[in-house]
Amino acid sequence: MVIDALKGFDEEVPKWDIALAALAKEEAEKRGRGLRISEFKRMADDHAIRFDDIMVTMFELVINKEWRYEYPDGVEKAIGRDEIEKLYVGGRLVEADVNEYTGLWLPA
Repeated sequence: MVIDALKGFDEEVPKWDIALAALAKEEAEKRGRGLRISEFKRMADDHAIRFDDIMVTMFELVINKEWRYEYPDGVEKAIGRDEIEKLYVGGRLVEADVNEYTGLWLPA
């Protein structure tokens, strides 16, 4: 019965946390602009979420073109999987790992 209900169900499971993506989008809409690393850190603290989890979600959203990252001068920066893998050399991502991302993260 369950098998029959799943036949034809071809939707791909998102590679990011949809609840965290929704939280970030809501925050960006509330502010009327993109978000900075400091705002992701505050969101993590406010909602008792690991900063690492939020940033993994944000990187996945950029890779999958659901969001974009812009340098402080407004120029868009492509982020690829290899860049993320370099950040994860030490295991979990911490704020110091992403300090160079001083621009804005924006919904696409």
